[in-house]
Amino acid sequence: MKRLSFLILLACCMLSLAAQETIKVNYKGAKPTISDFATAMFAASQDDGDECNEPINAVHQAWNRYVKGKAQPKGEKLTVDEKNGYVVYECKNGSSLLKVEMCYWNESDSKHKLFAYNVSCFNNGKYVAGQFDGVVFYRYTNATKKMTFMQDYNLPVGTDGAIVSYELPRTGKNIIATSWFDNGTKKTKTLKWNGRRFN
Repeated sequence: MKRLSFLILLACCMLSLAAQETIKVNYKGAKPTISDFATAMFAASQDDGDECNEPINAVHQAWNRYVKGKAQPKGEKLTVDEKNGYVVYECKNGSSLLKVEMCYWNESDSKHKLFAYNVSCFNNGKYVAGQFDGVVFYRYTNATKKMTFMQDYNLPVGTDGAIVSYELPRTGKNIIATSWFDNGTKKTKTLKWNGRRFN
């Protein structure tokens, strides 16, 4: 019952973040960058009134400071890697760590990109699955300059009492999925990008 309640809560939170089904991406130059995707997502979450989503609000505030050239507060770090198409926000508070990642992949048809937003919460180095944790995907279409929420990308979910955290790639193309078990053990699996999906 506890596991079912968690899955229902996670689904509701992911749907809350993805309430905006289609997001316009504005950019200058030949193609959008990770900063363009992040800015579009923050604008959409603000338009949706997502005030209760603490992770997206925290990274949005850090993003605003970054854009204005201001320093991040103690315990907070924002890394923007334009070259590799990756952003990570980390907020440490004692033994707790909130990690928010964003990245994108070029699809093999050269007409689309896949953008991902991932939230992970840890305590003493162990994944604790906060209410907004998980990966949300949007598929960007070059022709329309819009990204559309993707309902399912076949990522593994926990089995045998495990909960799963994800790590997006800063380099390379694959996602790392880690299953965390109640007995303190964990198991990692590499989800390989094939140009369209993860295997």
